[in-house]
Amino acid sequence: MQRRGALFGMPGGSGGRKMAAGDIGELLVPHMPTIRVPRSGDRVYKNECAFSYDSPNSEGGLYVCMNTFLAFGREHVERHFRKTGQSVYMHLKRHVREKVRGASGGALPKRRNSKIFLDLDTDDDLNSDDYEYEDEAKLVIFPDHYEIALPNIEELPALVTIACDAVLSSKSPYRKQDPDTWENELPVSKYANNLTQLDNGVRIPPSGWKCARCDLRENLWLNLTDGSVLCGKWFFDSSGGNGHALEHYRDMGYPLAVKLGTITPDGADVYSFQEEEPVLDPHLAKHLAHFGIDMLHMHGTENGLQDNDIKPRVSEWEVIQESGTKLKPMYGPGYTGLKNLGNSCYLSSVMQAIFSIPEFQRAYVGNLPRIFDYSPLDPTQDFNTQMTKLGHGLLSGQYSKPPVKSELIEQVMKEEHKPQQNGISPRMFKAFVSKSHPEFSSNRQQDAQEFFLHLVNLVERNRIGSENPSDVFRFLVEERIQCCQTRKVRYTERVDYLMQLPVAMEAATNKDELIAYELTRREAEANRRPLPELVRAKIPFSACLQAFSEPENVDDFWSSALQAKSAGVKTSRFASFPEYLVVQIKKFTFGLDWVPKKFDVSIDMPDLLDINHLRARGLQPGEEELPDISPPIVIPDDSRDRLMNQLIDPSDIDESSVMQLAEMGFPLEACRKAVYFTGNMGAEVAFNWIIVHMEEPDFAEPLTMPGYGGAASAGASVFGATGLDNQPPEEIVAIITSMGFQRNQAIQALRATNNNLERALDWIFSHPEFEEDSDFVIEMENNANANIISEAKPEGPRVKDGSGTYELFAFISHMGTSTMSGHYICHIKKEGRWVIYNDHKVCASERPPKDLGYMYFYHRIPS
Repeated sequence: MQRRGALFGMPGGSGGRKMAAGDIGELLVPHMPTIRVPRSGDRVYKNECAFSYDSPNSEGGLYVCMNTFLAFGREHVERHFRKTGQSVYMHLKRHVREKVRGASGGALPKRRNSKIFLDLDTDDDLNSDDYEYEDEAKLVIFPDHYEIALPNIEELPALVTIACDAVLSSKSPYRKQDPDTWENELPVSKYANNLTQLDNGVRIPPSGWKCARCDLRENLWLNLTDGSVLCGKWFFDSSGGNGHALEHYRDMGYPLAVKLGTITPDGADVYSFQEEEPVLDPHLAKHLAHFGIDMLHMHGTENGLQDNDIKPRVSEWEVIQESGTKLKPMYGPGYTGLKNLGNSCYLSSVMQAIFSIPEFQRAYVGNLPRIFDYSPLDPTQDFNTQMTKLGHGLLSGQYSKPPVKSELIEQVMKEEHKPQQNGISPRMFKAFVSKSHPEFSSNRQQDAQEFFLHLVNLVERNRIGSENPSDVFRFLVEERIQCCQTRKVRYTERVDYLMQLPVAMEAATNKDELIAYELTRREAEANRRPLPELVRAKIPFSACLQAFSEPENVDDFWSSALQAKSAGVKTSRFASFPEYLVVQIKKFTFGLDWVPKKFDVSIDMPDLLDINHLRARGLQPGEEELPDISPPIVIPDDSRDRLMNQLIDPSDIDESSVMQLAEMGFPLEACRKAVYFTGNMGAEVAFNWIIVHMEEPDFAEPLTMPGYGGAASAGASVFGATGLDNQPPEEIVAIITSMGFQRNQAIQALRATNNNLERALDWIFSHPEFEEDSDFVIEMENNANANIISEAKPEGPRVKDGSGTYELFAFISHMGTSTMSGHYICHIKKEGRWVIYNDHKVCASERPPKDLGYMYFYHRIPS
């Protein structure tokens, strides 16, 4: 019997005794059915453990499962073996050694190193002239840890050899998500060269966009022919729009549109409706200029600005990064940096601040054994696993060890150099949390505030048990709207997670100095002389807080007391105070020429903050409430007619759409139901129906219409009769959900309107305050509709109210001209002193620039 391998605890690190070819074949025979050759679409992880930041550079190397192609460090491979029973792993290890010296003392001449076959990043701390790399691969068979050295073509079965070669030659699993790869693969639109643009005088403003048909303010697309701004399609995850951009193309035939908010000097997201795919427009700058958008003046890079932006911003970069000061590096638990993946500093800064909060530490790192043990078979695609992995990487100190003492360096180098970690790479985390998000999945710079809210949303959707760590940010806002004509008021509450503080530029305390600087700057630019030293506006924090509490005008206010549009004002107050208050300074705006601009200001943010005076008081004596009457909703005739005729006879189902869906791999009967319940509106709308309903028990059962004799009787039921116990007919619910509305919303609207489709749509549009977690209960129905989902009533607003007195413990700063460019860093107060987190560099802060921050994190002081 062969001797057990020495990978786990036995000295020497070599495997069992050398086996003959027959022995190896015999050893592998029981495991052959589990060894796979990677196919197109398989993600092969050979650079990073799914549960930790171990890599082939780590002391224990990395184990790649030859069935799932997931990778595991030495501490985690046993867990995967126990959970899955997969026995065969490829062990990868990279050794770093000092180069052999020549007779003259210098390193021997460079030559091609055939011992390097792993596609890994080299350690930046090592001088490549002094060190060389050697990669080692072997097969390890669990549970006895038998080792088979690679390559071993003569002795291994052909299938195993092919599988090993395929794993070693596989590309990065993130390469397909690399936007640079996407852009290289995008075709040039055949309409770009000769695109017709109407001379209709349309000019697109730099902000305040909304869909011309439904007033939606997100997922907006600019048609490059006539300048129409319309919403995109609705996605199954309740994001997107109402598809008016596509409707406009069908009506007018104008083929190209660009997504607003994605425009940078490097390009933008362009879609061709005619070609039905994202495309490149080589003349995009000219096409945007037709509508007044100056695309080419949007400057900026990750760690520096273009030449014409550097001079006026030099001091901001120096001050925020504390340049010119010898900063002491920090090591140990809580002092681990994050490598910059290219415009990923917004993510790094937010995550450093998040994991400095005890509630997040306890929820994820504190539950590490349970989360890892109960993770799904693919932990790379599980939010809680990846959050725990990141939190442990930042807090454990395992990847932030100080350099070895100088007297030990020479001895260590002579044997085998163990490179020091220089921060951890959040690539796996970023790939997951940005998945399906058009902006965060790109390689462009993003807004840290938007990513913070995106992360909170993910935490909300993936809560661990009853505890939700994001509740520490959650608070209620009371909004008071007053009709200026009748003086009547309406009070409403909404949930929020951060306080947005306006910049009160008019309150600058150094106005004379600013005016003089501006005159000198313009004169220097006109005469091509060096620009003067930047003068930054000094804004009192009290003025910003006052601006936040001031009433603001309400656009398009409809007064229920007058039954007409009127002037209205709104004031906002805190109905509850969160445990952790996040304050965003609204520094960013757009100029009239669409060039993004930033208020370069200094605000004296307080270490101790008291906002108890902003506590909401509710309806006051003497105030009269506005009547609870909804404004009239006008649905265009063409939309009304189309909706009224969506229900079709089952015999008239569009079979071409059915076949398109069936070719994607969905059950044929499910495809027929999807096309039927979406009224023959096409394969794309039917696909959205499938995504929403594919988990239902009768998803693949044949289409049946119990109680309906045909289209006529079906229509009569839809627009008049009530269902059993007022349960809305499922086909009407399907029509509304296929348009992008939530199922809860559709059922509540139909119940409120006696299952009348037209009135239900009016109800939905007149109740924009409907939320997924509203106090609406869908009762469990004891009827034949097996696909009706029962939902429990939420437990309430989940706020942690208390005193409005806070202390500053972290802030995120931004350098650059806009959120689409520049660089983010984070300062956090730990153990009584400020620490600067600048990507992978973590140092003790000497002069924390608290007056130049963008996002501030305060924690409540117990009263």
